Amino acid sequence: MSYTEPDLENALLHLNKLDENAQPNWGEMSAHRMVEHLTDTLNLAMGNLEKFPLQIPEDKIEKAQAFLFSEHPLPKNFEASFAKKAVPTRTESISDAIDEFATTWVDFQDFFDADPNRTTFHPSFGELNYEKWLRLHSKHLTHHFQQFGLIEA
Repeated sequence: MSYTEPDLENALLHLNKLDENAQPNWGEMSAHRMVEHLTDTLNLAMGNLEKFPLQIPEDKIEKAQAFLFSEHPLPKNFEASFAKKAVPTRTESISDAIDEFATTWVDFQDFFDADPNRTTFHPSFGELNYEKWLRLHSKHLTHHFQQFGLIEA
């Protein structure tokens, strides 16, 4: 399976095609909330969200991180305990959400450019470096772009 290239230009190419009223192919998230969710993941990568506990046994971290580089997609309808289901949108419009995403993506790049060796914590994968975060974003973008029909499943 090929995954979405994890860069801002490519992400915006897809997000700017997203209709506010688009219905997901699975799940209950609105298009607007999905964009904010993508931003939340960037904030998680920078340590800007509350620290959630590790969701898997420590001896499974290596296998979980190997999954990031596998061809296996993120599962549909996956419910992560740290990604709350019914979260109200925080931006006025989907356009504002996309702008917030773009700004946060630049912040994410700057965050790792400032210290390329830094790692930050993900509740399902443990400590991730920049390369692993990019791979996670690639799979995550692909997952949600398929969810809203922006790319073929």
